[in-house]
Amino acid sequence: MAHKCGNCTEIFGMLSEYLDLELPLAMCQEIDEHLATCPPCVDFVKSLRKTVDLCRQYEPSETPAPLGEAARRDLLAAYRRMLTGEFAKPEKIELPR
Repeated sequence: MAHKCGNCTEIFGMLSEYLDLELPLAMCQEIDEHLATCPPCVDFVKSLRKTVDLCRQYEPSETPAPLGEAARRDLLAAYRRMLTGEFAKPEKIELPR
């Protein structure tokens, strides 16, 4: 059976806020109505909810090592270039005709 729901993409864009109860009530009701008739979105919501729960439970087993001085300098330099708009310009690539 083909899936023929029209606004799934719009719903997907709001699901994180929906699960975190950050949407207005009217928007939550709209999503609830959609989920009542759209099994693929229900499956996606269940998967997203489980993923969020697993992420919240995650505790790293070890602390990452601090950045080395060279990496710290490179990151700071890149950050400063970004702030001033001095991005590296991409090389011009000529395509064969």
